[in-house]
Amino acid sequence: MIPSKPLSGSCKSIVQQVLAAMIQNRPFDTCLTSSATNQLWSVESVSEVLRSIPRFFFQSPKSIGRQKGFRHRAPLKQRNIRIERDKLLNCILVLGPASHKDPQKINLGLAKALEFYNWVETQFSFVHNDRTCREMACVLARANELKSLWEFLGRMARRENGGLVTTSTVTCLIKILAEEGLVNEALAAFYRMKQFHCKPDVYAYNTIIHALCRIGNFRKARFLLEQMELPGFRCPPDTFTYTIFISSYCKYSLQTGCKKAIRRRLWEANHLFRIMIFKGFVPDVVTYNCLIDGCCKTYRIERASELFDDMIRRGCLPNRVTYNCFIRYYSAVSEITNAIGMLRRMKEMNHGIPTSSSYTPIIHALCEEGRVLEARDFLVELVGGGSIPREYTYKLVRDKLNLIGETDFLWDSVCKKVEDGVMYRYQQVMKFKPFLANKIP
Repeated sequence: MIPSKPLSGSCKSIVQQVLAAMIQNRPFDTCLTSSATNQLWSVESVSEVLRSIPRFFFQSPKSIGRQKGFRHRAPLKQRNIRIERDKLLNCILVLGPASHKDPQKINLGLAKALEFYNWVETQFSFVHNDRTCREMACVLARANELKSLWEFLGRMARRENGGLVTTSTVTCLIKILAEEGLVNEALAAFYRMKQFHCKPDVYAYNTIIHALCRIGNFRKARFLLEQMELPGFRCPPDTFTYTIFISSYCKYSLQTGCKKAIRRRLWEANHLFRIMIFKGFVPDVVTYNCLIDGCCKTYRIERASELFDDMIRRGCLPNRVTYNCFIRYYSAVSEITNAIGMLRRMKEMNHGIPTSSSYTPIIHALCEEGRVLEARDFLVELVGGGSIPREYTYKLVRDKLNLIGETDFLWDSVCKKVEDGVMYRYQQVMKFKPFLANKIP
């Protein structure tokens, strides 16, 4: 998505009035029209109204309070919209992304979005461009109204001014449909680009390949990769294309309980890594981290060490994620000395600042080995570095110290700092999810 410019005070006021009318299910009456007469609708204000509709109408209660970022936990399986709607009509339990959404609110938000899109065009002679068309298409995609989506895009593509449906618009739709668990529909949107007079670029290919790999459809994803690798093809693959496959193969191998499948997937990941280097691509730290993490979690530490030495030899500096992969492995196999060595090396080489994710595996491994005082020292070092451990880690060390009768070895200042940090976490979550109030000690 293209970042929008901040709205001015007058634009914010009219945007809030329109959103209030939508939420209260009021028509865009003459009063609102007259108040907006002197306000010239801009692309930013129209886009802001359309962008706010999914937040107020489509969001499920469970998603309230989630982290504000670009990462979304997309479904692992392809959804079937027809079966879900039949279940809702027959009052049958629906699982997945649609289980906590209100169909009435979705229909209301969708109707108001289409009404606003036409209202601002007819009442104020606003000329829609590719940005407002993209935002409206995204609203239809998030509402899972696929038939209306294709009809809307068809109307926009046939307009005289043209250029409303662009490659960026279809790529955004592919990403949203994949996040909604509609990967087959996202693939259909990819193949419909030619119908809308768009040409897919490497970003569009990477987006649909990532969606296919997310649900385990590697056969179709490899077909698209082979198409990109053809001599003279307009969209050759880049480093990110191969990183998607390497990361997906490693993650998908861990989800299977079959050793043969794990071995096969990791072989595919390493094979693509070698092809990537052979073709002249330079792997970055994300590529190395994906492969190292897969090797460490499948107990292939020799291969992980080779990759670690190779990335340093190529001038690709490891980061905290790289070291955490080795720390988790060595802590899991009770090689605590090596885990501590990787932690010290990360700090000495200035390759990252260790946080709670770096210290927690070491502290838990030390407690299992009975080295409670050393675990206490690492807990104090963690708090001294400005991080707050998890509540379970803190209670584990505290209970172990009580068992050996060393209650005075954990200073009151450290205890107070940790407990205040844990309480602050609960208070932040309680603002959105009050049911956690019963869990506060």
